[in-house]
Amino acid sequence: MSWHHYEAGREIEAAMHERNWPFYGLVQAAMRRADTANRDLLKAAWPEVWEDLKARYDAPGGVLPDDEPSHSRYGDEIHGGTA
Repeated sequence: MSWHHYEAGREIEAAMHERNWPFYGLVQAAMRRADTANRDLLKAAWPEVWEDLKARYDAPGGVLPDDEPSHSRYGDEIHGGTA
């Protein structure tokens, strides 16, 4: 890793607070963006997040049949709260 990675992480963390992005949304974004080796590491660390991402990828609008309406734009469906 490098200083560039560190600085990018700081920018992402600041944007996370500005936009109220939930942690698992960021993990899914990393999974989408990762190369094969890093995706495998992320899948191993968060298999339930990977399964959710796969299911939503093919679902119309990313909505699954058991989703409940959320009051928050970034509701955390995996743990049922907001992050």
